[in-house]
Amino acid sequence: MLRSSNPDLSAEDIVLGYKQLLEVERGWRDIKSTIELRRVYHHLEDRIRAHVVLCWLALLLIRIAETRTGLTWASLRREMQRVHQVEYDTTAGTLAACTKLTPAQRDILSKLGITPPPLVDLTANPQTLPD
Repeated sequence: MLRSSNPDLSAEDIVLGYKQLLEVERGWRDIKSTIELRRVYHHLEDRIRAHVVLCWLALLLIRIAETRTGLTWASLRREMQRVHQVEYDTTAGTLAACTKLTPAQRDILSKLGITPPPLVDLTANPQTLPD
């Protein structure tokens, strides 16, 4: 049974309000755990506001990723944290190499509209790199 102090609300509106409340509470749990937000002691109002906006933005990005992929943040994070990129400095320039993406990782990036990183990115002149 749900109650409301507003007699003008329909039963559907009250149920929707409670469902939205559950989503807000889930968001705060995610901010505290998923994003690993910890106490930060800011003293200046601008820094406090900036911190809150950044936390809100992080949560928004999580929700967008979940909505577009149909996956939970935990599964997205678990899958995508396996992607690594390293850079090698050579006499001819810098060589960046990325791990080979799995089909699941490619699917996630595609649904998010992100171009997959190249397997090897030659930022130097390829003719001067050693064989």
